Amino acid sequence: MNEILKKIEAYDLILIHRHKNPDPDALGSQAGLRAILRENFPNKRIYAVGYDEPTLTYLTEMDQVELEKNEKYLSIVCDTANTPRIDDERYQQADFVIKIDHHPNDDAYGDLLLVEPERSSASEIIAEFAFSTGLLLNAEAARLLYAGIIGDTGRFLYPATSPNTLKIAAQLATYDFDRSALGREMSSFDMKVARLQGYVYEQMEVSPTGAARVLLTQETLRKFDLRDAETSSIVGVPGNIRGIESWAIFVEQADGHFRVRMRSKVVPINEIAKRHDGGGHALASGANSYSLEENEQIWQELQQNLGAQN
Repeated sequence: MNEILKKIEAYDLILIHRHKNPDPDALGSQAGLRAILRENFPNKRIYAVGYDEPTLTYLTEMDQVELEKNEKYLSIVCDTANTPRIDDERYQQADFVIKIDHHPNDDAYGDLLLVEPERSSASEIIAEFAFSTGLLLNAEAARLLYAGIIGDTGRFLYPATSPNTLKIAAQLATYDFDRSALGREMSSFDMKVARLQGYVYEQMEVSPTGAARVLLTQETLRKFDLRDAETSSIVGVPGNIRGIESWAIFVEQADGHFRVRMRSKVVPINEIAKRHDGGGHALASGANSYSLEENEQIWQELQQNLGAQN
């Protein structure tokens, strides 16, 4: 963390990146770090880059910045396991690249890495970085980092929530932002998403081993007037049912392949994701499927994985 601070001090221009299709932790860690660095280094040019996810602009918005040719800058990539997922490819032209992440370090990109898979979130790592190096936080930084932590811990329900996670969240909560309002905003969704939840409960297939699956086709998304990003809010829905231990939600993309969101309560599923062009945490992973046949293969592996543990 001290080496990262020295690199930050050495550059007048800093770009902060995160992964495509961002969630609250991606945005919280990215924009939270931006707020911290702007508070401590007001004379530096510090930008958060990438596209604005319409469903999460209540958290923050990205900077639109044009760089001059041959300008030297530092890129910091937050909450992004591998290079294909990095939003804004200008990290490739950076003079120096820092990776700050809490996913398994299968793609060890960058010149300096702070990767701690045991952490609940990238936001927890950024908060720890600020507290341990003596950087000042403001209310905006605390709000963003707190949002990232509660987003990736499911409001402190997931196993990655450690005593240190709670300690850091408590420190962030001492800053002057409205935690209740933030929580309400993060848990709210449109009526069309509520109707999709009902569809998921109706259409869910459950195996005797405790695996579950749901297929969301492009036709279904059009029926509910939903974008792919808006389906992220129903990923945890199957886990609310007693007896369901692992599940996969297959979301058809515009090009015909399927984005597979996989979750599990106890039994790791990330090795299944790795076999299908994906990866992630032991109990929360993502994969890609390129046919209905591969969907079926993933479904069989999910069931077999649970059966092997029982």
